[in-house]
Amino acid sequence: MAAPKKFPSIEPSDVEIPAGKTLGSWIESRVARYETRTLDWNALKFQADYDPKYKRAQMRYIGTGATGIVDDENVVPAENFTFSTMVLPAGCEGPLHIHRDAEEVFFILKGHKIRLFIEHEGETVETLLTERDLISVPPGVYRGLRNEGIEEALMCVMIGNPKPVTPTYPADHPVSKLKR
Repeated sequence: MAAPKKFPSIEPSDVEIPAGKTLGSWIESRVARYETRTLDWNALKFQADYDPKYKRAQMRYIGTGATGIVDDENVVPAENFTFSTMVLPAGCEGPLHIHRDAEEVFFILKGHKIRLFIEHEGETVETLLTERDLISVPPGVYRGLRNEGIEEALMCVMIGNPKPVTPTYPADHPVSKLKR
């Protein structure tokens, strides 16, 4: 097993406030307020157009995540990870996919029957999450989720890479053949 990555120690004297900004304006530029966020039902619309069961929405806070959105001027720039919320309607799912370059964390804010399915080298594991449950899926492991509850689910999604590569899908999954 590889040794954990070491993060640099940043001392107060090492911090540089960007040119043209005060400490206050710099900190405010790092705030993402809910009132200025919008649900993006189009980020993964190519999947929902294929099958409505893949309908879900992303609300971005830090970085653009791994949905394929290249730019969003309304987010806090990602330095070490991305953070968004995801709405998953009842009966809908995020298809099995893999992130080869990042850990992905799901934290369930609202929802009572969120089934995560994990596949690795021919073995499948499932686990059921409910409100305030969290799962951290390592890079290189396929993951997907389905809302088996009767109400929409809301979750936080964090990806441990500031510019994650767009995920890929198993070759035999119908989503793998779709064009963005």
